[in-house]
Amino acid sequence: MNPASGCAILRAMGSPVAAVWLLAGVLAAGIHAQMLIRAQVTRNIPYAEPAHERQVLDVYRPERAGQAPVVVWIHGGGWQTGDKREVALKPKLFTEQGLVFVSLNYRLLPSVEMDAIVGDVARAVGWVHTQIGDHGGDPNRLLVMGHSAGAQLAALICTDHRYLRAEGVPPVAIKGCVAADGDTYDIPAIIETEETRRRLHGFEMPTFGHRQKFGNDPAKHRDFSAVTHVAPDKDIPPFLLLHVAEHPDTSAQARRFEAALKDAGVRVTRFAARDTTHNRLNDDLGKSDDPATTVLLEFLAEVLK
Repeated sequence: MNPASGCAILRAMGSPVAAVWLLAGVLAAGIHAQMLIRAQVTRNIPYAEPAHERQVLDVYRPERAGQAPVVVWIHGGGWQTGDKREVALKPKLFTEQGLVFVSLNYRLLPSVEMDAIVGDVARAVGWVHTQIGDHGGDPNRLLVMGHSAGAQLAALICTDHRYLRAEGVPPVAIKGCVAADGDTYDIPAIIETEETRRRLHGFEMPTFGHRQKFGNDPAKHRDFSAVTHVAPDKDIPPFLLLHVAEHPDTSAQARRFEAALKDAGVRVTRFAARDTTHNRLNDDLGKSDDPATTVLLEFLAEVLK
């Protein structure tokens, strides 16, 4: 099979279940395919009943998977856009490591409010906890990960256990959390940063910025902030915080969150990726020469040993 035919198969899959070759690279990213691995992909599984069209997820299962650790991936997009298929190299990265990879959709602003979005993510993790055994996964070895808005959602459900407990997921089932370049672990701080910058430069205030997205209520801003819920002896999993070194907001938020986790005695690794961007940090995860990927694989080896 050549790369072009492999990509054609991926594009043409119309059935909910397909056994496909996952390329070691993505042609659109300028990577040449060097090897192929076999993985079964089951698409558009509803995780709610009745399910909205966005309350669905995809499961990528490596061949012969059994009781494998499971990555649950939450896409970004400012809580307004994004899709579970925008996973770049991640299915190949994780299935090659013998992990089951799950990518989920959730309802979006402004159709629903933020609490419904967080609830969707928790409900998807609840589905994984009860059903992933049928796909070769271990329900008690889950890793929750996300990029950008997905990083905020991942961090929140891994620190505020109300959401997962409502879905019957014990916090100890989450063995690690990876948050990539989020800017909203401390929402009051990013609101103040954003609005102060605009005031100082004479810019108009955003009409649908973080203040509005999270409910325009200081109590809600605190409650949707992962830092608010960090405390000792809560079974908060180890964290890996990835961020763009040159991005002032995501760097400041990562440092703030790291300090809160350390103060609570939670194991945390922070990695500042250099010479990259917000989107490239996410899309490059899985490249053999990507420093953030190396750190991510080291984190996985540590938390799953």
